[in-house]
Amino acid sequence: METSKLIRTESYVNGQWVRAASGKTFDVTNPATGEVLASVTDMGREDTRKAIDAANAAWPAYRNLTAKERSALLRKWFNLILENRNELAKLMTLECGKVLNESLGEVTYGAGFVEWFAEEAKRTYGDVIPANSNDRRIVVIKQSIGVAAAITPWNFPLAMITRKVGPALAAGSPVVVKPPTETPLTALAISHLAELAGFPPGVYNTVTTSDNSEVGKELCENKKVRKLSFTGSTAVGKVLMSQSASTLKKLSLELGGNAAFIVFDDADIDEAVKGAMASKFRNSGQTCVCVNRLMVQDGIYDEFVEKFSKAVAALKVGNGLEEGAEIGPLINEKGLAKVKNHMDDALAKGGKVVVGGKALEGLYFEPTVLAEASQEMIISREEVFGPVAPVFRFKTEEEAIRIANDTDFGLASYFYSRDVGRCWRVAEALETGMVGINEGMISTEVAPFGGVKQSGIGREGSKYGMDYFMEIKYLCFGGLK
Repeated sequence: METSKLIRTESYVNGQWVRAASGKTFDVTNPATGEVLASVTDMGREDTRKAIDAANAAWPAYRNLTAKERSALLRKWFNLILENRNELAKLMTLECGKVLNESLGEVTYGAGFVEWFAEEAKRTYGDVIPANSNDRRIVVIKQSIGVAAAITPWNFPLAMITRKVGPALAAGSPVVVKPPTETPLTALAISHLAELAGFPPGVYNTVTTSDNSEVGKELCENKKVRKLSFTGSTAVGKVLMSQSASTLKKLSLELGGNAAFIVFDDADIDEAVKGAMASKFRNSGQTCVCVNRLMVQDGIYDEFVEKFSKAVAALKVGNGLEEGAEIGPLINEKGLAKVKNHMDDALAKGGKVVVGGKALEGLYFEPTVLAEASQEMIISREEVFGPVAPVFRFKTEEEAIRIANDTDFGLASYFYSRDVGRCWRVAEALETGMVGINEGMISTEVAPFGGVKQSGIGREGSKYGMDYFMEIKYLCFGGLK
């Protein structure tokens, strides 16, 4: 750690590496071992205001760069991220616990957003609209929105930054990034790479803090911040939305999920098991699009549970840097306590453990299959955010859709069927922003990511992602007789 050229412990503001005015720091620990990895500067509200001021001062010159010039900067950043892929992945595994293969995948995935938006920077087209009279011409252009704040989660410490920062920088908007307390080192590492890529001072800023509420409040209430993008819990998203009301900020909120994974009786069961494994156990079950409710049609329920349980039992638990490790630790004691609470509630309400079911030493929890799950259980309503897979029964297509939609959340859903008609019916009926059809891994930079209901507002990634960092301006040319 100490010899890594990517390790930074100060915040990056206005092209400088700076400490908090208070001199405070906070420790970053490895959830696999409890080891302190580094002490990072602990910025406060006043420090954050300086970062916002720097970004706002940099905005006029940066937005006046040509799209091609901004694209070139992003392309340099993309190349640097890939050149440092191995070191970034190791750093990510150390601070968030995900297994190394997944960290390597995240670096590639996260870099993909930078590459995508480097290309999209040159495609922010407007329109010429047929006018309502012959002496007028109506033109629509898109312009940079201004300073964009990004509040990111610990479970994807690189990709959730690039998914927000990529379109902002492509659009001509300077950024202020607030990474989570658990995983600031990856955020600071890619800030260093952005510095090396040549972004002008003030265009890219990263503020590390343990005082998330106060720094978040500054990002919400400061009128110089024109855009806020947040990924995290629905409860926190509601607070940020309320705090942003005074400035009527443009918001993108990617919030909690409660993903259903439906297996119909005409499905390829082996493929459904593969899809469920990929979706449920990625990052030890700690992602917002992880399967939270496995729903299997009555006629194939026992066969699916048997095959799925066999695959789950074969998963190797261990430190993410260990050879062959597939399930790493949970992020902290609070996360472990939530999994235990969900398990206790499920068992008290008739759930049957087929595989796993117990906490291990440290922050580890056995990958678990919980049969005979019911809608009375907490786990049917709240994300477990851990390696526990409850399996519910259903009888008909209509019942499956009703149960899947019976939630306040609507981020992702999945189902397996070989009936083309059913595929269309169910895909259109599910109340989620994203649907995986015979597919358990749906995230990609080329597709829009986001949810409905209390899973959030807006879309990130894809061509649609640019629009949330731009303003549409209507120009009316008159007197053209």
